Amino acid sequence: MRVSIVGAGNMAGGIATRAALGGHSVRIVARDATKGTALADEVRGRVAGADVAVGEGVAGADVVVLAVPYGALKDVLATYGDALNGKTVVDISNPVDFSTFDALVVPADSSAAEELATVAPGVNVVKAFNTTFAGTLLGDEKLDVFIAGDDETARQQVAQLASDGGLRPVDVGALRHSRALEGFQLLHMKAQQSLGTNWQSALRIA
Repeated sequence: MRVSIVGAGNMAGGIATRAALGGHSVRIVARDATKGTALADEVRGRVAGADVAVGEGVAGADVVVLAVPYGALKDVLATYGDALNGKTVVDISNPVDFSTFDALVVPADSSAAEELATVAPGVNVVKAFNTTFAGTLLGDEKLDVFIAGDDETARQQVAQLASDGGLRPVDVGALRHSRALEGFQLLHMKAQQSLGTNWQSALRIA
């Protein structure tokens, strides 16, 4: 598959690395071209022969991963707009109140992914990778990737992307279940201090 990853942060790097390991073509789409180029170089350094480059848009992508914070989702839509229509778009964000780690900043009957789907009705939104930390994606562990979305084909694409990269996809069904996934990760984040895991823990079903 052709995978465009919007963002140049740690999560973008982790997901790009897994996608490259799976043999997929990866394009890093970043507002800061210097950061995008540096990230592409890092991924090629981790995965020999990886097809990773810096792109200026999402045209031609089969899957677009929005590796940006919740607060940046609207900016991404404003930038790429109709270019995302009909595509599988992965929302990895967690709408957490980072000042307290005690609550989500979306209504209880919604989620970041559902908000995205509401304002972009032509997009096949899938929630995935929001329960994985960037550092763990760079390890060898077979992490669980929980996947929620209303379009079955889109969920299958994301499941294939995860599986090819050495991860275990866990399809949980409709996009409304992203509410539980976001709440799940809130607790995971909240537990970092008491666990002392320094953002290196993982959620798995065993």
